[in-house]
Amino acid sequence: MTNDVKRVYQHGTLALLIPGLFTGTMTVAELLTHGNFGIGTAHGLAGELVLLDGHAYTVNGDGQVTELAPDATVPFATVHWQDSSLPTQAVHQRTKAELETQILAQAPLKNLFFAVKMTGTFKVMHTRAVQTQQEPYPNLTAATRVQPEFEQTDVTGTLIGYYAPALYQGAAVAGYHVHFLNDAHDFGGHILDYTVVDAQMTLQPFETFEQHFPSDNEAFLKSDFDLQQVNADIEEAEH
Repeated sequence: MTNDVKRVYQHGTLALLIPGLFTGTMTVAELLTHGNFGIGTAHGLAGELVLLDGHAYTVNGDGQVTELAPDATVPFATVHWQDSSLPTQAVHQRTKAELETQILAQAPLKNLFFAVKMTGTFKVMHTRAVQTQQEPYPNLTAATRVQPEFEQTDVTGTLIGYYAPALYQGAAVAGYHVHFLNDAHDFGGHILDYTVVDAQMTLQPFETFEQHFPSDNEAFLKSDFDLQQVNADIEEAEH
């Protein structure tokens, strides 16, 4: 497949995690043919997936970072080809809330999918990671009710993730959904909060959102999804 920098690719939907469909349905090797940066989760909800420069890492509920083998599987992940020709912008002394507001104020991006990639030093980085689940799987709300949290100060690393338009809640997390991995590859996870000291940020808007379904997964094909309940559960689990 060509490296289309205007396309964001997603395997599975966030909504399929709601009833507990945590079984991996795509290998890491296949996922990486669709992009070299991204986020998601691993088989059994085994940690927070961070894809950086063609390598897939998970941060588990104990805070441990592991690089996934090519034959490891994922139930849900979003990836893209990073556009190296895009300009970067310097970010200094900004909180998460300040920066996310600033991004949408500086460009008309609210109705587009776009990637956020930021590399640099953070005064504080506050993350969490979901714990691995065992079959029979609980639903997402039960699985994420207890999520270990982690924090590092004066940490250098890479923030990667996406903004999804409100219209796509359920397919993805509406708004920002970002993960982090430090340069030492021993700390990261789903970002709860941060303060930037000095970093370089790239915003990559997409023209195409490609949704890939696990069409050979019987549990997915037979599941009923209640949109109202999906919205409520995403808000509880992801924010």
